[in-house]
Amino acid sequence: MLLATAMASIFLRDLFALVMLFGIFSLLTASFFLNLDAPDVAMTEAAIGAGISPILMLGTLALIRNTSAPRVKKTIRATMAPILAVTITGAALIYATLDMPYLSDPLAPAHNHVAPRYIQQSLQEIGIPNAVTSVLASYRGYDTLGEVFVIFTAGIGVLALLGFMYDASGRRYSQFADTASLNNHTILHVISKITIPLILLFALYVQFHGEYSPGGGFQAGVIFAVAFILYAMIYGLEAVYKVVSMRVIRLTMVVGVLLYVGTGVASLILGGNYLDYGALAHDPVHGQHLGIILIELGVALCVASVMLSVFFNFAGRAAVPPDAMEEGDKST
Repeated sequence: MLLATAMASIFLRDLFALVMLFGIFSLLTASFFLNLDAPDVAMTEAAIGAGISPILMLGTLALIRNTSAPRVKKTIRATMAPILAVTITGAALIYATLDMPYLSDPLAPAHNHVAPRYIQQSLQEIGIPNAVTSVLASYRGYDTLGEVFVIFTAGIGVLALLGFMYDASGRRYSQFADTASLNNHTILHVISKITIPLILLFALYVQFHGEYSPGGGFQAGVIFAVAFILYAMIYGLEAVYKVVSMRVIRLTMVVGVLLYVGTGVASLILGGNYLDYGALAHDPVHGQHLGIILIELGVALCVASVMLSVFFNFAGRAAVPPDAMEEGDKST
């Protein structure tokens, strides 16, 4: 099914259908991860790849035409060089897989290096049963910090490319904000009033239960963002601005990163290494718990804020007439 979805996405001309195929591809990939006993990765793939990414792609699609540009016929000589390059690269990759260990091979290098230590010692050293959270939030805290900075940089990049289209309260173009909402659909109103609180509750569960079950800051942040985006799609952007403004979103984006960085600085001040949470409390295990809770909260704040900022900038721009955008840019 993955192969069929990938092949279909190559030949499709309708970009809306292509976005739907991308979501299906991610959902199928998430099912593979779950089948391989990797529920944390499966949840991330489902929430981001099949959840919020199609929404952001559709937001992009609202700014452009719905069909891709027609293909330009090329001569055989012009197409031979790319085909040859792809063939050689594919053959090299296939040849490289011959040296890879078999799936679930207990003698594979990945299973005989640091993995045994994580599995055997993480519960004693970190004190939480979910070894994935122990690895991502503690043992490899530097890597996760780098990922947070990547997400933060992506949010800043979108704001820089699309421009800060809102004033401090997020209401610059609010007179156009409700044109794309689903305000007249009673069924959606009834269903959303039931599902959106449950989505937020599930996000809290994923956030604060990530030490004991699949989940954590990345997944919870995306789920939080999805709840607000669903609310915006049904009730309009103006209704969301009454709940959370662009100023708050941009502020929490920075606060999330500073909370993660500040936790590491606090570890240094208290005599430990950077991101060594054991120094945060009298008991190293309690310190690990406190540090993981703080940095996971920072990750959730940053991820949710970036996702909401990207969506609101796309949705706001799609609802603004070109002449209003030019006047707004001049006034800015």
